[in-house]
Amino acid sequence: MLVGLVVLAAGVGLAWLIWAALAHATPAVSAQVSSFDITSDTSITVTMTVQRSDTSVPATCRVIAQSTDFQPVAEQEVAVQPSTVKLADIKLELTTLRRATSASVSGCEVG
Repeated sequence: MLVGLVVLAAGVGLAWLIWAALAHATPAVSAQVSSFDITSDTSITVTMTVQRSDTSVPATCRVIAQSTDFQPVAEQEVAVQPSTVKLADIKLELTTLRRATSASVSGCEVG
């Protein structure tokens, strides 16, 4: 009896693990910085590549520029409008507090 309960609990746990992995493996929207150019001590130009599974839904992504000590020196939310392409490049310019050395996307969400 006890062995049967343990096997049942393990099966339920494994099924949940597989479901959670598959559900989070393909997010509705994802983005990454494909390139950036430091144009001055207070400016950086960033090209962000956004991929969406449903192109008719708008999305919002947060882009962060960092300095040499990894402190954020600029941050901007970028609205990604509905379109017909699943993969889109978006170019933006950030005004920084001091010289930036890198840029990244901290996250995206649909809606």
